[in-house]
Amino acid sequence: MSEKTLQHRIDGLDDAPVLVLGAALGTTWHMWDRQIPELARHWRVIRFDLPGHGGSPAHAAASIAELADRLVATLDALGVERFGYAGCNIGGAIGTQLALTRPHRVTSLALVSSSARYGTADAWRQRGVVIRTNGLDPIARSSPEHWFTPGFAGAQAAIVEWAVQMVRTTDPGCYIAACEALAAFDVRSSLGRVGVPTLVVVGSEDQVTPTTDARTLVAGIPDASLALVPGTSHLAPVEQPAAVTELLIRHFSTAWHDKPGPGGQAALGAAAPKPQIAPPPVPQAPPAAIESGLALPDQNRGGTYEAGIKVRREVLGDAHVDRAQAAADDFTGDFQDFITRYAWGETWTRPGLDRRTRSVITLTALVARGHHEELALHTRAALRNGLTPTEIKEVLLHTAVYCGVPAANSAFAVAQRVIREETTPEH
Repeated sequence: MSEKTLQHRIDGLDDAPVLVLGAALGTTWHMWDRQIPELARHWRVIRFDLPGHGGSPAHAAASIAELADRLVATLDALGVERFGYAGCNIGGAIGTQLALTRPHRVTSLALVSSSARYGTADAWRQRGVVIRTNGLDPIARSSPEHWFTPGFAGAQAAIVEWAVQMVRTTDPGCYIAACEALAAFDVRSSLGRVGVPTLVVVGSEDQVTPTTDARTLVAGIPDASLALVPGTSHLAPVEQPAAVTELLIRHFSTAWHDKPGPGGQAALGAAAPKPQIAPPPVPQAPPAAIESGLALPDQNRGGTYEAGIKVRREVLGDAHVDRAQAAADDFTGDFQDFITRYAWGETWTRPGLDRRTRSVITLTALVARGHHEELALHTRAALRNGLTPTEIKEVLLHTAVYCGVPAANSAFAVAQRVIREETTPEH
């Protein structure tokens, strides 16, 4: 299998219209197993595994756009030109990306437990730090509480164990790469360009991609409707397979040919539990006006500032940069602009060294000069840039030789505190 394609499985008749199903982060195509008997009666169903998930080779993808490109390459190899698409979680992000960048390929779209922006970039990069230190086991053990309602988890021990094993057997590097991809994914300002009929499905108890995220999608996509599945958490296709299957069949059977008008909603037959078509969303500001957490630079700052603020946020985190910008005034504002352009826009963006190496150099310099507050900040940054606690320890041991034992002693105390804070899994 090429690094440019994805492992896939096909069910249904060869001459039927194609429906592609995208799985959630940490799952495999088997999360859609209970939809297949019904869907395959109508469509040629193609499921795919993310890199490093299930039996898929561990060729990590750096962005949602790259995952979408690999899916398109896979479909091209199968001779598939036009297709409907349903995706859950990161699978939904891939679907939105396809609708934005390849609108001529996508006939209709279903976004299940999805969002235009998944949480915060800081949270996704923090998850990567935890995985590098502890492996995937803590994430695997906590997945059921995020994916399922307590009642379902208590009654379905076999499914819970299946879910834990799916995550536990995922390639850590590919999982971290997917976290980085989700950290960078934000299409809130682009939703108006999604030009296909779209069904947004959300569980009423979903805390990962809550109903507010679903309503943002519906408010931004011109031809979208919202379906709320009662008593269901994040992995709705697994927890309520019959309800989700009915929603998908009704949506794709209608949208494929009839193209319902903006906000079109279909009446549903009985189901157990019956999915509820949500009322029209409360009017919201257009996506472009939704706060993104990114400060808008002055028009005269140019590309160096833009590049600098991007790298600064990726390395130090949105929360730190937001605090620094919020605290800036007439006295300190010019300095904040200076370090963004000079340190982050001109130095950290240079191609000669990768970010891991720049973190090593930065830690060494801060130990040598005794800048302990900055050392704490850049220890966090080093973890985000991919250094492990063991590698940071080796850097500090090396500084004891060349910067002095007292300096290294103080540095170890600072780094130990930060590493404990950053790498302890949440319970």
